[in-house]
Amino acid sequence: MAGRRIVYVGLPVAAIGGYYFYAAGGEPKVAQKKAEHDAESAKASLKGQNISSAEAKKQGEEWAQIAGSKIDHTVDDVRNKVHDADKTISAKVSEAEAKFEKLKNDTASQFDKSKNDTKKEFNQSIDNFDKTVERKTAEAKSGISSWFGFGK
Repeated sequence: MAGRRIVYVGLPVAAIGGYYFYAAGGEPKVAQKKAEHDAESAKASLKGQNISSAEAKKQGEEWAQIAGSKIDHTVDDVRNKVHDADKTISAKVSEAEAKFEKLKNDTASQFDKSKNDTKKEFNQSIDNFDKTVERKTAEAKSGISSWFGFGK
């Protein structure tokens, strides 16, 4: 039971403290002065209106309920935005992975094509060289043979 009291009292106090700290732009002294000013204003307002403690309690519960619903709404909005961001990030990662795989495959196929074309050209050059050497050798052979009377 004491644990629940801590939650019921501590959560609104923390929320109010967070509000003042946020409104003060993160300056603790400014937040403290603003909270003290608002507390004095509320105290003067209650004294001037002669509100009973039951009415003040009821008013406080209403304010706490409103603040709680606003906090719940904000938390739900943040959760939804985080969920949407997670979906977007997942989609972008999948898209990037697909592009990477396509690029990798395209590059590999281009490399293989270039390698095969180069190999083919190299082999053709070697074949042409061999044919030229054989032809020139045959010409030289016939030329030398003709000197000695064995040829043409």
